[in-house]
Amino acid sequence: MRVKISRKEHFNAAHRLHNPAWNDARNAAVFGKCNGPNFHGHNYEVIANVTGEIDPDSGFVIDMKVLKQLLKEEIIEPFDHLNLNLDVAEFKTLNPTAENMVVVIWKRLRNRLSSDLDLSVTLYETERNYVEYSGK
Repeated sequence: MRVKISRKEHFNAAHRLHNPAWNDARNAAVFGKCNGPNFHGHNYEVIANVTGEIDPDSGFVIDMKVLKQLLKEEIIEPFDHLNLNLDVAEFKTLNPTAENMVVVIWKRLRNRLSSDLDLSVTLYETERNYVEYSGK
């Protein structure tokens, strides 16, 4: 029997959407206010969904304390109250759009989970704008 468990966390971070291969006019046209040279921030919500078989001994798919710690180590500590463009290695060369962020978050968590567990991640950039990624 496969069950999905979820853990939600939040972090605050600044970023700037910008493609250095484009001129200022094109960046402004595509990214609008998100291209401001002084960056802007969001209060992000991230939900990690882990699906797997229930362990007959513990009764867990994964211990929630373990998932909480993974989120803290791989997402909250490396992203919270930082400038994604300047402070997070992956975004020094990757535009920190919500789409790219959710893939980076998924990869960071996937690397730490057992291969028999499925993972999907939902990232809310705002209350109304969110993205999901499951590795496909």
